[in-house]
Amino acid sequence: MQEFVKKVRILQWDDHRYYHQCRINQTLHLVSAISFLTAYVLLFINPAAAGIVGWVVGMVTRQSGHIFFEPRGFDKINNATDEHKEAIKAGYNMRRKAVLISIWVSLPVLLYVSPSLFGLIQPAVDFNGYVNDVGLVWLALGAAGLLLRTLHLSCWTRFTTWRATGIPRWPCCAGSATTRLKRHITTLKQRIRQSDQRKRCIAADPPLARVR
Repeated sequence: MQEFVKKVRILQWDDHRYYHQCRINQTLHLVSAISFLTAYVLLFINPAAAGIVGWVVGMVTRQSGHIFFEPRGFDKINNATDEHKEAIKAGYNMRRKAVLISIWVSLPVLLYVSPSLFGLIQPAVDFNGYVNDVGLVWLALGAAGLLLRTLHLSCWTRFTTWRATGIPRWPCCAGSATTRLKRHITTLKQRIRQSDQRKRCIAADPPLARVR
């Protein structure tokens, strides 16, 4: 758990120094944070309003700062290319954000075409009901996006640990299974070292049959 928290802190620092250099972007993030706090309060009062405030105010200001104001070229401060920053980002990089925003924009259109959302919800009978449904599906989208980001972050940190150590860090490999796997890897490494030592001995002192 401590290793996971450490990796999360490293990812947070990378996200801050790579994607929050512009003062305008930082200011927009402050506005976004305040709107999200407001949405958290509205969540217990009016969930639909919480979804609307969180997306229309919070996400629009936050992502506008990234899209329009944050520099996208070569990062001279951190000496990193934009491709490198996008590749190592464990959350929503620009490509994933584009997919998420596309879904967000398409949901009101989908509700307008099918007020019942293909039979999943009770169709709205007036404009206020339509706005309420839009807020609720936006809230559901935000919850799904947060869940996917959490799962992606967990899988990414476990995969990087696996790649660095060679030991899978998944629940199915916990406990005795992980211990057995470590033992097998240790035995395999010992056999490889013994094989290398025998090869070096043969090379240094060849058999008499090979001596002319």
